[in-house]
Amino acid sequence: MTINHDFQRHRDTWIGFAKLMKWSVILIVLLLIAMATFLV
Repeated sequence: MTINHDFQRHRDTWIGFAKLMKWSVILIVLLLIAMATFLV
């Protein structure tokens, strides 16, 4: 039973990390687009 609980906790942590990375990449891309637009 503990293995299943540990796996679920690890899976939830991984999903949260993946969401964080996705939003970080989106934010960086938007920032680069804004810089390319306004700093030309």
